[in-house]
Amino acid sequence: MSRSTDRQTDPAAATASLAAEAALLEGRLSLLREAIDSVDARIDAVSETLRRLRRPVSGPTDDGAPERQDGGAGLDRSKRG
Repeated sequence: MSRSTDRQTDPAAATASLAAEAALLEGRLSLLREAIDSVDARIDAVSETLRRLRRPVSGPTDDGAPERQDGGAGLDRSKRG
């Protein structure tokens, strides 16, 4: 049995094609890693903000009113201008 010339591939061309595809995939992987790092940083920042908002405060505020003990995560709409 002889192989069809349509099915024969040049090993050098296949290697070059695979190397180019690998380089493209590595570039995409790098972009995805950067995006994941950015999302992780945003998650950390939001988590820290939420921790600060939920932290109970035991002392009175500057105006003499006691601090909210529910964590203060909600907006105080009475102070809106």
